[in-house]
Amino acid sequence: MEKNLKNMREDLINYLYQKDLLSLEDLEIEDLETYEAFNDINNKLNEIDDIISANLFNYSIDRLSYIDRAIIRLATYELKFSDVAPAVIINEAIKLTKKYSDLDDEKQHKFNNKVIDNINKSLRGWFFAKSNFDSKSINLYN
Repeated sequence: MEKNLKNMREDLINYLYQKDLLSLEDLEIEDLETYEAFNDINNKLNEIDDIISANLFNYSIDRLSYIDRAIIRLATYELKFSDVAPAVIINEAIKLTKKYSDLDDEKQHKFNNKVIDNINKSLRGWFFAKSNFDSKSINLYN
């Protein structure tokens, strides 16, 4: 039986979180589809992290909490390598942020939303100029 994508996302975030937090190389993942997706993410992790880093303005990927890094990594992977609609990916990432990261305030989901939205736009042909003073987007197609 094919695993529900929503449940698989939660499992993948859990595994990405564990791997990052505990510096684990091997995790026991019973579901084959989840195992294959997790391995694919790990094989592309440098590329994923480069995309994230390029879209964090005046911020380092190392400053992200483990759980937020896992959520943003999964969203970036899906935006870059899946056929799922970007709006669905972003919405699911924000739901996961609200569930696991927005503990005392609502600032974290807004931050993650902005980062993931920037990643989506950059992958779809928008250019973001990094600056210490201002972040500007320019549509290259208009």
